Amino acid sequence: MSSHESGSPFAPHTPAETAAMLDAVGVASEEDLFDVPDELRFDGAFGIDQRSEQAVRTHLDVTLGRNADLTEFLGRGHYDHYVPSLVDHLSLRSEFLTSYTQYQPEVAQGFLQALFEYQSMLVELTGLEVANCSMYDAATALGEAATLADRLRGVSGETVLVPEQLHEGRRGVLENYVTGTDLAVESYPMTAANADVDALAERLDEDVVMLYAENPTVRGAIEERLADLGDLADEHDALFVLGTDILALALLQEPASVGADVVVGEAASLGLGTSYGMGLGLFACREEHLRQVPGRLVGASEDATGRRAYTLTLQTREQHIRRERATSNICTNQAWVALRTAMHAAMLGPQGLADLAEECVTATADLAARVDDVVGLQAPVDDRHHFREFVAHTDQPAAAVAADLEAEGFAVHVVDEHHVQLCTTETNAAKRDALVEALEVVA
Repeated sequence: MSSHESGSPFAPHTPAETAAMLDAVGVASEEDLFDVPDELRFDGAFGIDQRSEQAVRTHLDVTLGRNADLTEFLGRGHYDHYVPSLVDHLSLRSEFLTSYTQYQPEVAQGFLQALFEYQSMLVELTGLEVANCSMYDAATALGEAATLADRLRGVSGETVLVPEQLHEGRRGVLENYVTGTDLAVESYPMTAANADVDALAERLDEDVVMLYAENPTVRGAIEERLADLGDLADEHDALFVLGTDILALALLQEPASVGADVVVGEAASLGLGTSYGMGLGLFACREEHLRQVPGRLVGASEDATGRRAYTLTLQTREQHIRRERATSNICTNQAWVALRTAMHAAMLGPQGLADLAEECVTATADLAARVDDVVGLQAPVDDRHHFREFVAHTDQPAAAVAADLEAEGFAVHVVDEHHVQLCTTETNAAKRDALVEALEVVA
């Protein structure tokens, strides 16, 4: 049978079947099903002059060269760390790059082992017993933690308490997640970018099902009373969820030691670099919550010959089990990004992770002190230790200061009318002097 008679291999309908379907919907041809304006229709030519490879590269270089060259001192959840070239060389191998979900473990042992190693790193860094093999990003991980708390219902409460200083994107995703449940999101007060523990103690009662805190906070401040927060949550039978990121975990207090039941946050600061919204959500919890973990878990077992083997051990999602038994409707994960994060972390090693994390504290303190010496600026606003970033007060309107800095080639966050936020890592270290000089001009 000819290809014309059998139809497309992707939509294998014979001409007679196609005619019958078109007749059923009352149109003469497939084209009648679409309303494409004439100016958008392809006329048979792209209008692109033919060029040699060298000419195309030259043209692109000139075009891209017109882009504004800004040095970013941006943070607030997305962080730029130098990603070693070896991560690209390994992760771009075809067996990793073209791999989808590892449904067939017998042909996906390498990728499954890499994800198992990623989970193992999170277990070691958080002190908790279970970590899944990735979430979309920190915001969805937070949303999943709230719905996990709702399923556990250790108390009769319906309130999720979050810091009043919380990234608006994470707050928005969390509120979307709890839509359709009985949960409600409320804020608790903060002082100097840390939780106001005394005010929180007065607020907590039996209606709270989950308490969320961050370390470091959205303003870069290190939370100083995590253990007190954990104790408060425990006293009221509320799930204590801690937000953080994979590099901060290498230096700051271990979540398990302060009573965290669940740890969520970003892992993409290693292995990915800045990606303008793209993330990698980490999710770890206590073993007692194993059956409530969203997404997937990779486990280690043995094959028929007694050799160690890896497989997707737990997949409590709608695609695999009955909807009423699913923990989440999350449809995929960030396995390839998790692979890159695991590679980057393994390359750094325990001491390298700790050294890089320590630099995120010392370099930030040094930059804040230099900014504070600039007339018209005070930094840091919050009297705390900081990790990567801090907030500075501007005597001039913050938006004007940021606009003038942009003209000088620097990008910073505007927090409010008189506050900007600066984030520094090893990738913009060489530009710190120039930033301070620009601030002396514009502030």
